[in-house]
Amino acid sequence: MSQLDFEQQIQSVTQKIAGRPLDDALQDYLNENLPATGEAFQSLAESCRQGIAEGWLCGSEHGGIRFGRVIKPAPEVHDFSIDVVLMDDLAGPHHRHPNGEIDMIIPETDGAQFDGHGAGWVVYPADSAHWPTVSGGQAVILYLLPGGAIEFTGQ
Repeated sequence: MSQLDFEQQIQSVTQKIAGRPLDDALQDYLNENLPATGEAFQSLAESCRQGIAEGWLCGSEHGGIRFGRVIKPAPEVHDFSIDVVLMDDLAGPHHRHPNGEIDMIIPETDGAQFDGHGAGWVVYPADSAHWPTVSGGQAVILYLLPGGAIEFTGQ
């Protein structure tokens, strides 16, 4: 698995969602068309695991959270940035999503959840904010940010 292979996998996702509003309808669309039990989701999840093991994903660490921006916003990924985090039973820093956020939740521990959601997709609308929280074990979260926009609030 290379970063280029990973980017090509991500392009297949961003192509499907480019230009769509970040709302409940998009969350439903992703969970129906790229379900956690499906081949595309599982393949991308395995790529995340492999990238973490190889060290090109989640190359930084702070406060028990491994993280890293894999892809900056670019036309090839429809102006989304792609970040991946690995968290284990903790809350991350409070932040705001000026343009929204799309999260792919990959539980590494049976029953692990991200913000109360198990395996699958969660979409936060523009101007939402949260303390990203993994409970019940370890999870990998792949997140897409339109325009790469995120504001850490320091709360």
